[in-house]
Amino acid sequence: MAEKIATRHAYGEALKNAGANERIVVLDSDVSTCTMSVLFGREYPDRFFNVGIAEGNMLGMAAGLSTLGYIPFTHAFAAFMAGRGYDQIRNSICYPHLNVKCVGTHAGLSVGEDGATHQCIEDIALMRAIPGMTVICPADANETEAAVKAMVEYDGPVYLRLGRLPVDVVTDFEGYKFEIGKSVQLRAGSDVTIIATGLMVPDALQAADQLAQQGISSRVIDMHTIKPLDQEAVLKAAEETGCIVTAEEHNVLGGLGGAVSETVSSARPVPVVRVGVQDCFGRSGNALKLLEMYHLKADDIVAAAKNAIALKK
Repeated sequence: MAEKIATRHAYGEALKNAGANERIVVLDSDVSTCTMSVLFGREYPDRFFNVGIAEGNMLGMAAGLSTLGYIPFTHAFAAFMAGRGYDQIRNSICYPHLNVKCVGTHAGLSVGEDGATHQCIEDIALMRAIPGMTVICPADANETEAAVKAMVEYDGPVYLRLGRLPVDVVTDFEGYKFEIGKSVQLRAGSDVTIIATGLMVPDALQAADQLAQQGISSRVIDMHTIKPLDQEAVLKAAEETGCIVTAEEHNVLGGLGGAVSETVSSARPVPVVRVGVQDCFGRSGNALKLLEMYHLKADDIVAAAKNAIALKK
């Protein structure tokens, strides 16, 4: 099996490679060796700015730079990008629809020992609720690289969610295509659809394998863009499989599960069972153990799939 790679590490390389575009400027809130924006800074020091632990100021600076024709990429841990920076993102970036990219790393429970204050499980909900914001959560290193390229070309605010934990590469296959707002079907199936995002995508594939051994056919969709959601793929899945499971390393309120539920409830009502953090804070501990403790593993997706199938009968 290929080496596991954290999406933040893949991001650092992708950002450095994108730096050949002289419009790109990078701002970081004194965590560049963690967000991996340091790689861009070493290559292009004249376009790299460490603003210190001042996320609001960083985002205000980025808004100003974008009005001069630059493409600012800003960086902080997800807890502080979506939390401390919310006001500036909402009013200074999204309200005037400026071309600023907001990168939140170390998202979700898998920050591990950093504990509940740093384990952001509500950032997707916060960002997708802001009008005009695009929200992307890549599954692996390959998808992260593709997302960065798409973000450079896209004119408008984007929130990119990245993780600390190394994950399997599952999208590096012939014919893979990344497009903002379009999901990727990784597995065909007819009994249930599993829609996953971020590090839950590899677990969704493992769950599909386990279900197949039990005679259950599972469609697996990689929903890398939470907003705009690929509603066409969601409604097609609802129509053809009759039930859906969502899987995310995020609160079950307001994230992928919420977005999918909103879509099917208004157009094609089917059971939706949400695998995610059950509206509670995280805790300090080993990242892999935490994912098990909060029921964010393949076995939990399998159980949810059986529940969803039972509900449609």
